[in-house]
Amino acid sequence: MSKELIRLRDLCMAYDDELVLDHLNLYINDKEFLTLLGPSGCGKSTTLRIIGGFTAPLSGDVLFDGVRINDVPPYKRQINTVFQKYALFPHLNVFENVAFGLRMQRRPDPSDPKRKTKLPEEEIRQRVLEMLEAVSLKGFENRRTDALSGGQQQRVAIARALVNRPKVLLLDEPLGALDLKLRKDMQIELKRIQQQVGITFIYVTHDQEEALTMSDTIVVMDKGTIQQIGTPEDIYNEPKNAFVADFIGESNIIDGVMVRDKLVQMYGRQFPCLDGGFSENEPVDVVIRPEDIDIVPVEQGQLAGTVTNVTFKGMQYDIIVDFRGFKWLIQTTDHSPVGARIGIKIDPDGIHVMKKSRYSGLYGDYSSFSDEYDELDTVEPEEGGDEA
Repeated sequence: MSKELIRLRDLCMAYDDELVLDHLNLYINDKEFLTLLGPSGCGKSTTLRIIGGFTAPLSGDVLFDGVRINDVPPYKRQINTVFQKYALFPHLNVFENVAFGLRMQRRPDPSDPKRKTKLPEEEIRQRVLEMLEAVSLKGFENRRTDALSGGQQQRVAIARALVNRPKVLLLDEPLGALDLKLRKDMQIELKRIQQQVGITFIYVTHDQEEALTMSDTIVVMDKGTIQQIGTPEDIYNEPKNAFVADFIGESNIIDGVMVRDKLVQMYGRQFPCLDGGFSENEPVDVVIRPEDIDIVPVEQGQLAGTVTNVTFKGMQYDIIVDFRGFKWLIQTTDHSPVGARIGIKIDPDGIHVMKKSRYSGLYGDYSSFSDEYDELDTVEPEEGGDEA
């Protein structure tokens, strides 16, 4: 069983009378890769800064290994941080950038405990070389940092943070400055480094793919509150509300009624599902992921609608289909032209039912997505009513 390392207890924070964190409670385990995920302004970076000691909360406690550390300055915490701007020293080579923190350290002199002495040069060299090997930069010791790629610079910044042997590494959107391919490569590299060094990583991002790729645990935030905590699989397959369903991946979110356990009604039709625990005839939100929808002939479909837009994405088509004025997104390898009438089928495990929330009705309709493509599309969809 994992040991709890950090606990945030009832944290509140505000800037200019605007509440940024609203009584936030969270615990983080030792050796866990935890990601704080959410849109700009949701409070994720503020949470990271409070853990690191750069910001003090208005109220609440930060506990590290069971000890309250609210008043402990950043340099005395067993926590280091890697920011989006790596802040490497351009006049120092890779080795000296990584060694910088070690050269600042002092420890009691064995011959006189009242005296502080520098770390031995041999120990510094050994620890720097070990860390450069861990981040796949062995042989780069004498390279100038301005001669490195963006990904290599990031790994130098990570090595510099880890060489001091913290128990926790904080990463505040460190991949934001990299191009798409390098960002994808570094996602895998970061997870490898975390597993190799065996410490806790707390990662902040608004990028759902980063969160799903690297994390053991994802914390989805909005407006200073936690919406859901879970594994990547849980967050994607079992979202708690419409905000989470929309923020993690693409989702069609439809008004429904839970007729009874394992049977939900949409558009006047009843669909078998796997969910239960709702009241009979309870209004609900129904989440259907675009990849879980099969296109079939109209006469074989559970619902029928009209294709309004088709976008080729290489591996698949993104197809917008109008069902009685509510537009769904379907992701498929089968092409259906604009204006075509199609039927759809959804297996019971492709339907996820959620309780109504304050986010109900705000997400899931791809009308605006469709309108954007209408401006670029020279093919006008055929007019005519849609039938369920």
